Amino acid sequence: MTTWSVPGLPAEGRCLVMGVVNVTPDSFSDGGQWFDVATAVRHGLELVEQGADIVDVGGESTRPGAARVSLAEELARVEPVIRALSREGVTVSVDTMRAEVAQAAVDAGAKLVNDVSGGLADPEMPRVVAASGVPYVVMHWRGHSHSMDNRAIYGDVMSEVREELSKRVASVLAEGVAESQIVLDPGIGFSKNSDHNWAVLAGIDQLAELGYPLLIGASRKRFLGRLLADSDGTPRPFGQSDDATIAVTALAAQAGAWCVRVHDVRPNADAVRVAAAVQRARS
Repeated sequence: MTTWSVPGLPAEGRCLVMGVVNVTPDSFSDGGQWFDVATAVRHGLELVEQGADIVDVGGESTRPGAARVSLAEELARVEPVIRALSREGVTVSVDTMRAEVAQAAVDAGAKLVNDVSGGLADPEMPRVVAASGVPYVVMHWRGHSHSMDNRAIYGDVMSEVREELSKRVASVLAEGVAESQIVLDPGIGFSKNSDHNWAVLAGIDQLAELGYPLLIGASRKRFLGRLLADSDGTPRPFGQSDDATIAVTALAAQAGAWCVRVHDVRPNADAVRVAAAVQRARS
């Protein structure tokens, strides 16, 4: 297992844990819970107390079928939360597809830009990231939420995800982003059905061969609920798939993931420490 170090971000000698703060009314598992600034900031601080190494703040839901919000609305949601958490010494990332939001977030103290579109939604994003010098998550993405389920068509999902990520990396490098800034995310749940998601998780070691740190975001996603469905086929509710998320976290950490993005931080923070202890015992 490779232990990655990303400049400007925590280096703990294990898989990191990124806690989620959705400053939205409509995110798939916790929309509305942290929608006002004070509540979002308090939740971010709680996630750090529970073991989060990074707190990921987002102001636009990317659940399947979600409509986009305006630039002004997204900025109003995330900028004050990022600024307040950064003042408290929290390592903050911004979850956005917009270059202007990324710039405002970095100005407010964000240390990482997490772009689920990998620079495809806003062609200015790579140039903003390059100028800022902060790490940049390039995710595998085929289209916005309203159409992404229709794009879940693959011949060989692992080969195609690898190839498409490689192309995105080449593109952002050409725009001036440094190799040391790049983190890859295979986009669990984005333009992928359940079988695709399991195949991607099984192939983390293949993705690691691309030579960049990997962020894995499987927390509470639909494919877990479907795996755990009742006998009548009713999927497990999002908030009741946290135990399955912990299992994914342990497996991802063992397979060499740099970081996992999760909603329920404390047990996932335990899981990455268990994976690290096993790895140390093997070495």
